[in-house]
Amino acid sequence: METSAEPEMIDVPAGQVVLSDRRTQRSWAVELASYRLAAAPVTQGLYARITGRRPSAAHGDRIPVESVSWWDAVRFCNALSERDGFSPAYRVQADGGPVEWDASADGYRLPTEAEWEYACRAGTTGPRYGPLEEIAWYRGNSNDRIHEVRRKQPNSWGFHDMLGSVWEWCWDLYDPEVYGSYRVLRGGGWFDEHWSCRASVRRRSHPTFRVDDVGFRVARTVVR
Repeated sequence: METSAEPEMIDVPAGQVVLSDRRTQRSWAVELASYRLAAAPVTQGLYARITGRRPSAAHGDRIPVESVSWWDAVRFCNALSERDGFSPAYRVQADGGPVEWDASADGYRLPTEAEWEYACRAGTTGPRYGPLEEIAWYRGNSNDRIHEVRRKQPNSWGFHDMLGSVWEWCWDLYDPEVYGSYRVLRGGGWFDEHWSCRASVRRRSHPTFRVDDVGFRVARTVVR
């Protein structure tokens, strides 16, 4: 369970995942080293303890934090790293310039979309890691509201709410040649139809975008 010290992190083994994009009809394989990923999205309680802010529309310490931008998520990762004695993963320029990721740092960071999908699938090959009603909050069962984390069944690796609940920011640029600085979102949200809550679905948004069904979870690099 999540504690005041840090989120519960799960060790993910090295492996390979094949990503795909329906818009471009492109697919590509990504080799992954082992890494660590949070068992659940960042909650409002943890976000408030680290930042002193409660930006979300709904309220509750165990509800996923939402209405946070990609920039908010990056700054949170660095603040959490500093509190817990890890090396911050990101170099953030004061003038709002490009964020640099220090791949050698052991601090918290956003997962890449390949890391996200690999953990979501947990060795499965279908669109979902289980029956949607049992694993996700989506438009068909959410009653048009967000719910606490860990109320649905996890996948076989122990990850909760990978599908539904809140879309999750990833590190990656979506398609810089077409969409510039837009970043990748994964997983679907509580207001989405079932077809958006699939392991392979990619969405994009500007890194300053905030809305009440977008949050994030944190990862850490395994430093050798």
